[in-house]
Amino acid sequence: PILASAHENGCIYLWSIQGSLLKEILPFSKYPPVPLTVLRTDISTKMLLAGSKEGHIMRWNIVSFLEDPQNSKNQIKEELCWRAHSTEVVDLFHEEQKNVVVTASVDGSVRLWHALNGCYLGYFGQPRKFEFLDISRLILPCDVNNFPIIIKEESKHMEKKKKFEYPLVLDKDK
Repeated sequence: PILASAHENGCIYLWSIQGSLLKEILPFSKYPPVPLTVLRTDISTKMLLAGSKEGHIMRWNIVSFLEDPQNSKNQIKEELCWRAHSTEVVDLFHEEQKNVVVTASVDGSVRLWHALNGCYLGYFGQPRKFEFLDISRLILPCDVNNFPIIIKEESKHMEKKKKFEYPLVLDKDK
């Protein structure tokens, strides 16, 4: 068994039952570290999910690390980061059958997200039924304007799901 703790400095620490520190994880982001407010794993402990004070959700693959925590080659891979709320995330969980992450915020909203790509599925209290099959539409809640960021393992850089380019062009006729 391994214990995980989330901290004010934005780090996650993984501990052995004996109390020795096994690993320190700092979320890979273009933003400075922010306090983490919630930490969960799925039932099969394949993924680790964390929520932040600024409304972000981060997802790591922890399978190879848990197989042999002492082996330094077995890494924890951050795979996805998305903005779920405009305020602090107070709770979250992963529903494995539907592959959905449910998040709750201090603003009182409870939202559903696709666990593998961070695609927004809806919120509790909406008039329409949840569509779990159509994850191709990239819609966002009204208070969030950033699409999920997929973190590429090989290059250790971030890639946004959709890129929009708005170059400035000087038109002398106008």
